[in-house]
Amino acid sequence: MSRFCPHYPPPAARRPSLWTMFFSKRRSWLDSLYARSYTMKMGEVHLPGVDLYMVNEPALVRRVLVDEAAAFPKHAMLGDALRPLLGDSIFTTNGAVWQRQRSLMNPSFEATRVRHVYGRMRDAAEAMLARLRAVPDGSEHDLETEMTHVAADIILRTILSQPLDGGDARRIFEAFERYQALAPRLMMPAFFGLRWLRPWWQVRRSRQAAEAIRSLLSALIQPRHAAFHAARAADARADEGGDDILATLLQVRDPATGEGFRFEELVDQVAMLFLAGHETSASALSWALHLLAHAPEVQQRLHEEALRQLGPGPMPDEVGAVKGLVLARNVFRETLRLFPPVGFLAREAAQACPMRDKKLPAGASVLVSPWLIHRHRGLWADPDVFDPDRYGAEDEPAPEVAEAAATEAEGPALPSARESLRRAYLPFGLGPRVCIGAAFAWQEGALVLATLAREFVFEPVEGHVPEPVGRLTIRSDNGIRLRIRRRPAPAAQEAA
Repeated sequence: MSRFCPHYPPPAARRPSLWTMFFSKRRSWLDSLYARSYTMKMGEVHLPGVDLYMVNEPALVRRVLVDEAAAFPKHAMLGDALRPLLGDSIFTTNGAVWQRQRSLMNPSFEATRVRHVYGRMRDAAEAMLARLRAVPDGSEHDLETEMTHVAADIILRTILSQPLDGGDARRIFEAFERYQALAPRLMMPAFFGLRWLRPWWQVRRSRQAAEAIRSLLSALIQPRHAAFHAARAADARADEGGDDILATLLQVRDPATGEGFRFEELVDQVAMLFLAGHETSASALSWALHLLAHAPEVQQRLHEEALRQLGPGPMPDEVGAVKGLVLARNVFRETLRLFPPVGFLAREAAQACPMRDKKLPAGASVLVSPWLIHRHRGLWADPDVFDPDRYGAEDEPAPEVAEAAATEAEGPALPSARESLRRAYLPFGLGPRVCIGAAFAWQEGALVLATLAREFVFEPVEGHVPEPVGRLTIRSDNGIRLRIRRRPAPAAQEAA
């Protein structure tokens, strides 16, 4: 099998100066990384407005995200950046407020409920196929836009039982693109103690983008919210929306107080689920197609697996078909390793504490970077290579993956793939704040990739090299354009 190493911003030889970071690195967080970032266990940089500590060592990562999670809450700067868009949702809150919200939302993402929404995912995947069938065979197409559409369609059908039309998809995509592009520019001055330096026109544009998205979602939630409370007041069967996520969020009650979500809280949580759910999936699916286009052998095997599991005709009605998509899950898993949608997890030290040989002051920023940890030279063999076969057949790392030789030139042997996956793989975070929709994303990723590979071939466009940028999520700065070709219909389908 050919070994494809996707392009990513080449790290500088040494740490950039403060001047360079402030004026040249606001486009993308990835631009501030340097060569040692990919080998160090823990690093630090002291800026005028904040003390930053980057944690790469698995034991320290576990301490921050799992063992002492309460001592390292979500960073206030992150909350400031996302609150105009996500409000006081579980993505931005901490402490007792977060615990209450998370407990109220957990029932919506239980394993049985995730399996139950398979039909909605399948319908959105079928709609995606219809759109791509209309693309001229062999033509170029921006797959980022299409993956944003299908991911947003899936999450909207799941939350609100409504499909997403093309106009709304485009408006959401463009609004979030504006919000993403402005986020690092608006956050960077705070790192230098210059929060007042944020240009007013950029702040205004950011808020307008957030308001556009929240207005669309509020308009969809409000009728259901009103009908639910009218039915409760009349002692009737509340909420005609059925079994979607909004129905469960309307019905759930805090056992201590008997209170549910207020309307504004509901909008906050739905905005978080919609934006976090569709944007992270869209990022991963887009990069997966880019990787598959450069690995035709893997793409062909995925096509064969999809035909076996999904069949050549209409999509299966039962979720069991997805369970056999082992290669599809491993392609998705490897994509999440190389291009984790959220490249940096920001925490804040609640009080002064020692860490390795350093003394962290209270309020210090502690960054855990899935991007760096997934590409760490001491934690993975061939960290920059796209290799879904480094994982085994039943969602386990392949035990036969070779470890690096322990020579004086190469240093100590690297962990096996199994050990790396256990200790150094965190695309959805770890600990109590692990992504609430992780199981949902696994099912969605395997289904969408298999659905596409069953019917289409994706090929690179000569001269087009996607440029990863790290903002709120890791996207391509210049899109992901691929050539799309229709596969010949299977013989059984032609005969029918």
